Amino acid sequence: MADADDVRRVALALAGVEEIPSDGFDFRVGNKGFVWSYPERRPGQRRVIRSDIAVLYVGDEAEKQALVLGEPELFFTTPAYDGVSLVMLWLDRVDGERLEELVTDAWRMRAPAELVEGTQDT
Repeated sequence: MADADDVRRVALALAGVEEIPSDGFDFRVGNKGFVWSYPERRPGQRRVIRSDIAVLYVGDEAEKQALVLGEPELFFTTPAYDGVSLVMLWLDRVDGERLEELVTDAWRMRAPAELVEGTQDT
């Protein structure tokens, strides 16, 4: 079971990461977001930042659909994210090892090549 502090710990351990001030968490590498708190929007209500749900960058629509369909207990999406390579993750349903894998994969896809290449030897 993970939480926002676990996301923060994993993200900040990766090279070149900066945390953007927000009501939840928001991490960038090379000026590109790779994991942040879910900004839940409900009709007629103000947006609510959900730090119990992480939005993760994924490689493409096929990977997104594989996660959502293959593990619906962990992942979901909304119509607002149709056609976008982002998936939402319930933090309280994922273990620390899997969280580290997911956040690291998201970072790897968004980080400048020289950062990624520098971490492959470790």
